[in-house]
Amino acid sequence: MTDARPGKIRERTCIGCRKRCSPADLLRMTVSGGLVLPDPEHRAPGRGAHLHPTTECFELAVRRKAFPRAFRAQGPLETTGLREYVAQRDNQDVRTA
Repeated sequence: MTDARPGKIRERTCIGCRKRCSPADLLRMTVSGGLVLPDPEHRAPGRGAHLHPTTECFELAVRRKAFPRAFRAQGPLETTGLREYVAQRDNQDVRTA
């Protein structure tokens, strides 16, 4: 990703652990029809939120009820698909390490 403003450091906050990181280190998510969907290519339209792609950060976000707040959504959001995506990616990272 190239930044339109050189010298400005791009950072996003993980909705799970609340740590600030480069967008490249975080998984972007969007909402469609009440479902929280992963957006690993950072291209989906709409409001996005960011999360470290680890089970720990995902569980923190669920426990803190961060998903509806991050997406400014009324009511609960379905995160089952995202949970599976994060678990799969977390397992891949453990195997390659």
